[in-house]
Amino acid sequence: MLHGRLLNYLDEVARTGSVRRTAERLNVSASAISRQIASLEEELDTQIFTRTKRRLTLTAAGEILIGHVRDTLKGMNRAEAMIEDLKGLRRGEVTIALMSGLAANLVPRAIGLFQRAMPGVRVSLKLMTTGDDIREAVTSGAADLGLGFDFPADIEIAVHEIAIGRLGVAVAPDHPLARSTSIRLSECVGYPMVVADPTTAIRPHIDQVFARANLQLHFAIEANSIEMMRHLAMSEGYVTFLTPFDIAFESRMGRLTYVPVREFQSDTQQLMLIGGRRNLSALASVFAEHMRGVMRAD
Repeated sequence: MLHGRLLNYLDEVARTGSVRRTAERLNVSASAISRQIASLEEELDTQIFTRTKRRLTLTAAGEILIGHVRDTLKGMNRAEAMIEDLKGLRRGEVTIALMSGLAANLVPRAIGLFQRAMPGVRVSLKLMTTGDDIREAVTSGAADLGLGFDFPADIEIAVHEIAIGRLGVAVAPDHPLARSTSIRLSECVGYPMVVADPTTAIRPHIDQVFARANLQLHFAIEANSIEMMRHLAMSEGYVTFLTPFDIAFESRMGRLTYVPVREFQSDTQQLMLIGGRRNLSALASVFAEHMRGVMRAD
């Protein structure tokens, strides 16, 4: 609080050019303001104000300092406004753009936590096929937040959380590969596979690793639906390549087993929670807080 008062004193003295007028406006004693400014000048070992009989004017050092002061005060005002918004949040909507596989795994847990805290707030999920679609939804304002893999650096988006995942094999618990703690890519080749199609974020990683291993990618089924890939692995014995994030729920339920593939261990995927560069709404900030907790837990 003392720090906050000093910032207000400095800002007002810089505006009015007078300790007396500042004291009258802020309803404090002029001597208290003078003491705090003098103490700060002593700490910085430089003058902040040039003093004349008529007016106090900022020195060069003071101009630098007042810029920081005003930025800090603006940031504090924004934070206070968001906190006040949070106190009164009862209704509204948060829109999340995400890839379909994540919609059935990580996001429901975050939604459960969020709606227990904010029961009157509606959550709208927009399922997207590609990362470009998610990014466009976020930058255009069609979605408050986006969740997907490996978004490129972009001045139009802010990254709120990153979690690292590695592609591996996802198979049913009774599949022969499920008994291994890790496998080589060549061990997968003899089994029927369902793989992500070229429109997905996963496929480029799969193609690159198969090419490096000098193996041909032979698959029975190609799909742009992670749900379909999971179901085929669970019910029909197919091998598929997914990250632990994609099968978090099925793993907890004992329906799928994740087995690391050695050739994939040097390749990571970044699960990223993104928003637009503008400040998040209070509701979106609360949802992002819960989403971060789920991402860190997995």
